[in-house]
Amino acid sequence: MNKEELRDLLEHLHDKYNLAEFIEPDPISIPHSFTSRDDREVAGFMAAAIAWGNRKAIVKSARRMMAYMDNSPADFVRNASASELTHLQSFVHRTFNGQDFTDFVLSMRHIYDHSGGIGLFFENRYDTTGDIAQVLSDFRREFFACPHNPHCEKHLSSIDKGAACKRLNMYLRWFVRRDNRGVDFGLWQRIPMSALYLPLDVHTGNMGRALGLLHRRQNDWKATAEITAALREFDAEDPVRYDYSLFGAGIDGFLKD
Repeated sequence: MNKEELRDLLEHLHDKYNLAEFIEPDPISIPHSFTSRDDREVAGFMAAAIAWGNRKAIVKSARRMMAYMDNSPADFVRNASASELTHLQSFVHRTFNGQDFTDFVLSMRHIYDHSGGIGLFFENRYDTTGDIAQVLSDFRREFFACPHNPHCEKHLSSIDKGAACKRLNMYLRWFVRRDNRGVDFGLWQRIPMSALYLPLDVHTGNMGRALGLLHRRQNDWKATAEITAALREFDAEDPVRYDYSLFGAGIDGFLKD
């Protein structure tokens, strides 16, 4: 298809899937369960951390996470006692275990203690660097600056090692994007939507290649930058809104014969 036909398809799929009905079966439903910015940021971060594989299983496990945190995630991060943290040891979601959960809580506490919150860290670092790629690198470094078990590091992708950083970019989409659709939160207004990168995984990668938006075969940071650059040609101010389009193309069976 030509560029105008591709634009029409992307717009059609965006309008079909960027709707409130998208929320309930998606991991973004977890932060939508809360009303305060801090609770949403913590709940969203934990949901994004385990967001690989089956969406239904992700949402189920993320809801269990919130129950472990007394359904007050920000307060739990700031104030959980040693005995309350010990209770997290029984949690398991695939390779994300209870020690990983504990280490992530303590790392978020470190971010709150030193930066005032996850969102403030991202916004302040973007103010300084003007570069999301650099912010992702800085965030991971700061997140693991406190004592932790090395096993948990596998659950926070490293852009410095060339990872696509799908879950971090998805988390950023949730909190930076703003429109009138009610799905993304738009809470971090000091970061422009134009600075975001597509959350690239095997599904969006395959769709991107099928649509001629991505040529690199490996799903890494270079591929993330390539496909995002292609999407900026259709909407320079909000390229990542087409995440819905690529998701929708998969749901609609675009690749099926």
